[in-house]
Amino acid sequence: MVYNVIGLMSGSSLDGLDICFAQIEENRGKWTAEIIEVACYAYPEDWALNLKNASALEVPDFLKLHTAYGRFTGKLVLQFIEDFKLQHKVHFVVSHGHTVFHEPQFATTFQLGDGASIAATIGLPVISDLRSLDIALGGQGAPIVPIGDKLLFGAYDMLLNIGGICNISIKQDDGSYVGFDISAANQALNYLVAPKGLKYDEGGVLASKGQLLQGELEKLCAEVYYQKTAPKSLSNANAMQMVMPFLENENYSTEDKLNTIVHLIVEQIYQAILPYKTTSKEETKNLLVTGGGAFNSFLIALLTEKLSAINVSVVVPDTKIVAYKEALVMALIGTLRWREEANVMASQTGASKDSVGGAFWIGN
Repeated sequence: MVYNVIGLMSGSSLDGLDICFAQIEENRGKWTAEIIEVACYAYPEDWALNLKNASALEVPDFLKLHTAYGRFTGKLVLQFIEDFKLQHKVHFVVSHGHTVFHEPQFATTFQLGDGASIAATIGLPVISDLRSLDIALGGQGAPIVPIGDKLLFGAYDMLLNIGGICNISIKQDDGSYVGFDISAANQALNYLVAPKGLKYDEGGVLASKGQLLQGELEKLCAEVYYQKTAPKSLSNANAMQMVMPFLENENYSTEDKLNTIVHLIVEQIYQAILPYKTTSKEETKNLLVTGGGAFNSFLIALLTEKLSAINVSVVVPDTKIVAYKEALVMALIGTLRWREEANVMASQTGASKDSVGGAFWIGN
């Protein structure tokens, strides 16, 4: 069975809405996906501020923003369809939404972007609210990407996404997967360069010019979260809270702080992988790296060197996969929901059982 699906992803880096049109096929239990068209529509300044400040709004204003962002998202989807001449080619749209609140300890998560408003705007079926059922079943609601790692990227031993938050999926010896959030990543780096008028540190050039603040790195690595075992997840706010005192420390240069945060990310990736490394000196495990951090040459160089000591090989795929893997996986998760098949794995999230997550809105 072949499905032509648009997947939408908005990450904590607030760079824009990632849109991926993919052809997803299931044949006798084997899944494949081909990315046909992709685009990232940058958020206008007002929308970036709206999303950044959403969690501080009073309830009436928050609900208005929820539906307004749904309509805004729908208009971007229509623009994408027009830009790539996809009229009458899309079966349905899958929207992750923009996470503004995530506290699984209180069985609550919220992704901004009303699915009904998207469906009404585009006139196509929409699947949204992908995490809530897992949360209701006692899970972390994260990570949900490992189902895509298993079905579409099973050739890799480990799959790392370096986005606003860094997270990983690891294939265990029995073929099952473990996955969890690791640390703040691009959102911390972007925060540091914003006063310079930059959206990000391109290639990690500024970070490479800085010096590692070893004492500060040791303090950062002492955070309680890093000592916890999976399942575990981070909200955007919690991830930034762990590093914010350091980011705002005026005693150090921006370059030194960037360098130290990059070392923090690399160290925590290393620590996350260490329990799952190969015990054979002859065997090498492969790590697929995607997300905006995969374009940070300085980070990737440090990570490659660090992981080579434990026989883990870093693989950075083609640009489309690097930038749009999460949007592609959202399309797959929605396809599984369309088929009423499990799309969130309890083994990743700690829920009481696998679930078929997602609200279904018929827009036509």
